Amino acid sequence: MTATTIEAPPAPQAPARAQRLRDPAFWADWAALVGLIGLTIVFQSLNSTFLSYGNVQSILVAAAILVILSIGQTFTIATGGIDLSVASVMTFAAVVFGWAFTQGWSLPPCMAAAVAAGLFFGVVNGALIAKGKIPDFVVTLGSLSAASGLALILADGKPATVISPFLLKFSTRGVGLFGWTFLLAVAIAVVAHVFLFHTRFGTHVLAAGGSAEAATATGISTARIKIAVYTISGVLAGLSGILLVARIGASSPAADTTMTLNTVAAVVLGGVSLLGGRATVIGPVLGALVLTVLVNGLTLVGVSQFYQPLSVGIVVVLAALLMRFQK
Repeated sequence: MTATTIEAPPAPQAPARAQRLRDPAFWADWAALVGLIGLTIVFQSLNSTFLSYGNVQSILVAAAILVILSIGQTFTIATGGIDLSVASVMTFAAVVFGWAFTQGWSLPPCMAAAVAAGLFFGVVNGALIAKGKIPDFVVTLGSLSAASGLALILADGKPATVISPFLLKFSTRGVGLFGWTFLLAVAIAVVAHVFLFHTRFGTHVLAAGGSAEAATATGISTARIKIAVYTISGVLAGLSGILLVARIGASSPAADTTMTLNTVAAVVLGGVSLLGGRATVIGPVLGALVLTVLVNGLTLVGVSQFYQPLSVGIVVVLAALLMRFQK
């Protein structure tokens, strides 16, 4: 008669789960999601219209540009760099779009010109950093000023009205709760995730950010990787410029030039290491939503807009503190 082996029951999971919840690294990795849920609960309790259909739709539309810019910033920070010019390049691209539109160009060439403007600054930034061996902080800070100056010169310091039924529909309509602009941002996030985690290019990006010397020793051209990531950031800034024009119906040389801080905050809050080598795409998307919800919620409960930059600054500092606990 064959003896029956009785296997020991699996060890209880509760202690391990409890230990994990006590681990600061766990909360640091999920900070963006936890923050989003927490802010939603707080603002909904303060104002019952916060989770209304119209307000949620407004939040998603408002978050689209920040999501796209943050994805571009994710690529640069994943290599251990940073792009301080994204907001100014976006504004310059929007001004290029508005200038071309007022010259009588049709929409496709206007869009191509805006993306080309972002592409130009991305390639210049990447080339100066990778080939010129100039610190990314210095190069992109210079580009920030250059793009702002070019925007003022091209626009002569004045906003240009852009009346386009197509752009109006694109910025105000969508599928149910989700506007076309937010769906575009989600599509870009999906493509970015695939590129970053399912292609050789993404592996090289993370390797270059983890250790440039080790990556070079294995045959990876870190210079090409840096040029590529800054080009991606520039192109996405150019695309964001188009969305900015579509959203406000005009191009202005003074529009949203302070959004760079928000992109860094979204990326850090989303779990991307400022030291490079560690990245995620869904994290910065959630981080961008957190910042948008924060601004929207503060406005809805009647807090002065003067306090909003302060709140973003606090989020940045908290995100930086949480980085210490990330695995």
